[in-house]
Amino acid sequence: GKKAISGEDAVVFNSLHKERETKVPRMGGLLILVTTVFVIFLFYVISFLFPNSLFANFNFLSRSQTWLPLFTFIIACLFGLLDDILVVSSLGKYIGGGLSFKKRFLVVALIGLIGGIWFYQKLGWDIISIPLIGHFSIGILYVPLFVVVMIASWSGGIIDGLDGLSGGAFASIFGAFTIIAFSQGKVDLATFCAVITGTLFAFLWFNIPPARFYMTEVGILGLTTTMAVVAFLTDSVFVLPIIAGLLVVEVASVITQLLSKKFRKKKIFLSTPIHHHFEAIGWPTYKVVMRFWVVGIVLAIVGVVVKLIG
Repeated sequence: GKKAISGEDAVVFNSLHKERETKVPRMGGLLILVTTVFVIFLFYVISFLFPNSLFANFNFLSRSQTWLPLFTFIIACLFGLLDDILVVSSLGKYIGGGLSFKKRFLVVALIGLIGGIWFYQKLGWDIISIPLIGHFSIGILYVPLFVVVMIASWSGGIIDGLDGLSGGAFASIFGAFTIIAFSQGKVDLATFCAVITGTLFAFLWFNIPPARFYMTEVGILGLTTTMAVVAFLTDSVFVLPIIAGLLVVEVASVITQLLSKKFRKKKIFLSTPIHHHFEAIGWPTYKVVMRFWVVGIVLAIVGVVVKLIG
């Protein structure tokens, strides 16, 4: 069965999920990657074939708005795909295996470092805005901030643990960024976020509980890293913890559980991330997923409102 981060057997998790996790295929995130790239390419071709018509507006590939998040999305998804392939091929079952945490951490940190340097050096960005407080120039500190936000965003990928949970969570997040980008006049970026939101709905169509496949790293790595890039492009870094509040709660539950076990020698939750705790106290999977969706949508709306009035 699965192991906890501490290396111990995840007894509660394994009793809840038994053999189901090993039977549901991985790499569902491929649907998100392929569909997103296909739609972007299709829009580009249509605008190229009909340059003097309404279709010319379909092309939303722009160097200033969408190249960077699209490049991040594709590279991160492909790296996640490599991890998923290693998981499947190394053990023959969908548990364990894959690239080590350290290697994945380093790759995400590297993506963050390259992104941070690009924003600071190439684009000349060093100003952050804190809603209701103001704008601040942080100079070279923009680069380490970018790395930290990238790693923190990636850590939220642990939400990919129940049928449809991550798909709904990320749909509300990218839906929120669609509104924020559009309100800033960044139509190309808003369209990019809308396309990802749409592909997530397509993913959910096939993944309403019980799931036909899990998103896993190929989807999670691409979505979390792209989410961080979009947050910087829209100057929304300090509302990201609200918009992606579900991910924050998931990560916080794991951290507090580990600290409690280390210093108090007892657990706070029956199982972590926290969605497994609710399973353990008797909530059926669909109830956990749908209630988390509702909370995620509310947090996304609150984040958008805070950004717009801030």
